[in-house]
Amino acid sequence: MSRPWEADPTTTFKHRLGKSPQELGHTTDNPDCPDIWELENGDIAVIGRDLTQPLGSKLPAGVSVGADERLVVIPRSMLIAAKPDIPNV
Repeated sequence: MSRPWEADPTTTFKHRLGKSPQELGHTTDNPDCPDIWELENGDIAVIGRDLTQPLGSKLPAGVSVGADERLVVIPRSMLIAAKPDIPNV
């Protein structure tokens, strides 16, 4: 059975949504900082800490993480900073 949506591995990064991790104070300028990006195809890429294992057993009813998916966490302030860049429709 095919899925209604598949991630496109051939797309590229278009632009950051919100502020950089440096602007928000969420990094020490190492390559391990959270981020949110719009991709050329319109999908969104989120870079965050992989908490699939510790939070996976705490998911609400009806929520699941597929074998090829990861539950990532980003700082709340990062999503709030991205809000102006996220379209209403």
